[in-house]
Amino acid sequence: QVHVVESGGGSVQAGGSLRLSCSASGDTSSAYCIAWFRQLPGNEREAVAGIVTSGGARYLHTPLQGRFTISHDNANNVYLDIKNLGPEDNGTYSCAAEPGCSALNLGPKIVRQEFTSWGQGTQITVVP
Repeated sequence: QVHVVESGGGSVQAGGSLRLSCSASGDTSSAYCIAWFRQLPGNEREAVAGIVTSGGARYLHTPLQGRFTISHDNANNVYLDIKNLGPEDNGTYSCAAEPGCSALNLGPKIVRQEFTSWGQGTQITVVP
């Protein structure tokens, strides 16, 4: 099983940028996907982006294209870079891992939020 922990949230001024990190541990020797989700106040949790750690295939929720970027390194870390933050980005951001995920099913799994291991979440607060 893959375990994930988020970091990098905090308070940021409107218009600023932030990098969230998702660190994976456990059975990372096999292919797996990492996805980011967010839950804004009063809303249901929604998909943000995902990546296949082996191969690098990516998924990005269409409305967020242009401000959100997902990437990963060789040390089992996945990053979510967010620029031009606004009040609409306030909320809790969580990452999740799904073993056995591939480029073929990354998108559907993200849309259906079919991920096995979830982090506790990290909060983003955008201040005027």
